[in-house]
Amino acid sequence: MKIRAGFTLAYECPQPTPMLLVLNIHPSRRADLLTGQTLSYDRPVQAREYIDGFGNACTRILVPAGRTTLSTRFEIRDSGLPDPVTPEAAQHEIQDLPDAALVYLLGSRYCDTDRLADFAWAQFAHTPQGWARVQAICDFVHGHITFDYQKADSTRSAHDGFTGRYGVCRDFAHRLSRCAAA
Repeated sequence: MKIRAGFTLAYECPQPTPMLLVLNIHPSRRADLLTGQTLSYDRPVQAREYIDGFGNACTRILVPAGRTTLSTRFEIRDSGLPDPVTPEAAQHEIQDLPDAALVYLLGSRYCDTDRLADFAWAQFAHTPQGWARVQAICDFVHGHITFDYQKADSTRSAHDGFTGRYGVCRDFAHRLSRCAAA
């Protein structure tokens, strides 16, 4: 299947503002691109790309004061098949996880684990460990939170997404990760 995708984002900055963008196709999917995927800016912006510690393709920019628009358009190939289902996937004890995996269990300013852990345990402790628990968490999040980009803001946390029942990508990801880590 061929997918045409892209976006246009506009930022109004009162002063020159450094930004870190994670808007590029993940390197693991670049071989599937049918066209180039390049960020374009409506005015001169110095940009520098790098790969972060999680393997994401990132771009550092300094946006000048005023309105700046950035965009990209591209085509990518995808099998169209659903993600693989692995019901036999096991849940490992924390002490058995590789050190490199532990960073994914940490809270953040957006993922306020202290406000979500009790709910996560009460809701999912009774589910079978492994794939079944992860699926129960995914089903809950997708049934509980509505995607609404218009209500996004820089201070919303996973708890806000949970109580408000709406959010953006990071709210879905944080909600899933907090429940899974509980």
